[in-house]
Amino acid sequence: MAAHAPSPHGDPGLQPERTALAWGRTMLALVTASAFFLRWLPGYGLPILMLPAISGGAALAIYLTQRRRYRARSHGLAGESIEADLPAVLWTALAGVVLGGLGIVVVLISP
Repeated sequence: MAAHAPSPHGDPGLQPERTALAWGRTMLALVTASAFFLRWLPGYGLPILMLPAISGGAALAIYLTQRRRYRARSHGLAGESIEADLPAVLWTALAGVVLGGLGIVVVLISP
């Protein structure tokens, strides 16, 4: 059995772990959306490729920043000073709004 390093806050299952799981689900949802957008390619043509590029890019950004975000929340919890990662939440919300808007535009302008 592999030994795991103890978390900085000493209690696995607390808020940083739940937050990491939530970001993982968001990343998985974005990858799934990318697959659905690719299925639309035959019907809507090349403009639809903007959608999987945005959703895939957002999923990649979450993946690349996940470890840093977890570490910061764990140390914040250990030091009893934790703050929300507002920029990450706002960028993810913006990606969702842009995806929805572009999806509507592509569907409306396609023949």
